[in-house]
Amino acid sequence: MPRRLPLLAAMAALAAVLATSIGAAVGPLVLTSGPSPFAACTIGGPGTVYVNAEVEPWVAVNPANPNNMIGVYQQDRWDNGGAHGLVAAVTHNGGATWSNTWAHFSLCSGGTAANGGDFDRATDPWVTFSPNGSAYQISLSFNANDFTNAVLVSKSTNGGDTWSEPATIIRDTSPFNFNDKESITADPTDSRFVYAVWDRSRHPGDPHSLSAFNAFSFRGDPYFARTTDGGATWEPARSMFRRNANRWTIGHQIVVQPNGTLIDIFNLSDGSGRQPSPNHINQAVMRSTDKGATWSEPIEIAPWVPVALDDPDTGDFIRAGDFLPDIAVDPNTGALYAVWADGSKSGGAVADVVLSKSTDSGLTWSTPAKVSGTPAGVDSFSPSVDVSPSGTIAVTYFDLRSNTPDPNSLPTDYWIRFSTNGGSTWSAEQHVGGPFDMRTAPDAGGFFTGDYLSLDHTGNTFRPFFVMANTGNTANRTDAFATTATP
Repeated sequence: MPRRLPLLAAMAALAAVLATSIGAAVGPLVLTSGPSPFAACTIGGPGTVYVNAEVEPWVAVNPANPNNMIGVYQQDRWDNGGAHGLVAAVTHNGGATWSNTWAHFSLCSGGTAANGGDFDRATDPWVTFSPNGSAYQISLSFNANDFTNAVLVSKSTNGGDTWSEPATIIRDTSPFNFNDKESITADPTDSRFVYAVWDRSRHPGDPHSLSAFNAFSFRGDPYFARTTDGGATWEPARSMFRRNANRWTIGHQIVVQPNGTLIDIFNLSDGSGRQPSPNHINQAVMRSTDKGATWSEPIEIAPWVPVALDDPDTGDFIRAGDFLPDIAVDPNTGALYAVWADGSKSGGAVADVVLSKSTDSGLTWSTPAKVSGTPAGVDSFSPSVDVSPSGTIAVTYFDLRSNTPDPNSLPTDYWIRFSTNGGSTWSAEQHVGGPFDMRTAPDAGGFFTGDYLSLDHTGNTFRPFFVMANTGNTANRTDAFATTATP
């Protein structure tokens, strides 16, 4: 035994060195949110509003000035949908410090009938930069007590410090139509073009079955609008499906390949009205080679396998948008990488983060493979994917490996992994944040930090932008954080 002590000491020293080097790959967390600027606003009821709660973040790096980044999120989440407004966290020094601004997407955030932002609530934040440094922020804005809803876009020419009055891309007042889960993408090859995409419900029957939580009772068309003049005007919104297609979609997001091809990824299923209902649910893409003027028929990536994502100790639901895919494109080769969470690798027992790859512009896709390093039998969810100029892939996600049998808490961690060979192999996980108690997060049909989180890069350094709950703090349930991560 005594002869093993030097070896054990050497191993301990080596472990300490390795831990130090691994820990250095992820920078310190920087708080990007603060006290709610809308705390005094009383508009938007009925329902429970979680003042100071920030959820559902998205970040973009300015290609004209990588020290400038904008991260957007919902501010003051309501339990039954939307928030007081959307806030933008802005940095001009590479993420060292952040300030907060906001566009007039809701009444609480300065919207009026005159400027087009006269809505009770705003949700589904997204932001993008054009090559010339102009930023575009998009919102789904709606009223709590009637059917009015709209997709709005605001532009910034000073890195997010101020925002234009909203441009209305589409506005609906019918109980048969609701716009949802919009995103916005500036064309990295041409600053004149910016693309907005979302799903628009189309209910052909009984209006009494209309419900945000009963999406399969109507059809969901993918809708698209673009500007070809840097946001000065927007073309009329239009469906990307053939007329009367009996399909339902959600979670649309566009990326642009180096050759200019647009790839729209989304979750696709059959619409209602088919008997018996086949209930096929797939991750899918559509392609456009003419900057969105026309679109291909959907190309299926893989089936999405549902799983009950909940607190293992209580069965209480975690709302994490696990059916929503995220997509990234290699800026050099055009290779596409899609991630989502489902039960395909566990027979529906737990959620795993899986990744599928396309090297032929989205025409064919690899069989999804588990990419989260989470131990078997433990849920992982809320994935984001990004690719750096060197071709390194990064994937971030939450998981529940730190959970204990205590029914009063749900410890949750945030992780990142890298691949430098096109996803063939993956690095060891790096710990980004947590554990935090997910049960402290707002209840919005389940414990909620957002239906998506975000990841971008500056050079070969990745920029996670995400939300964590402030364990036990019901006055400030969540905050948004930024950090750096390198392979």
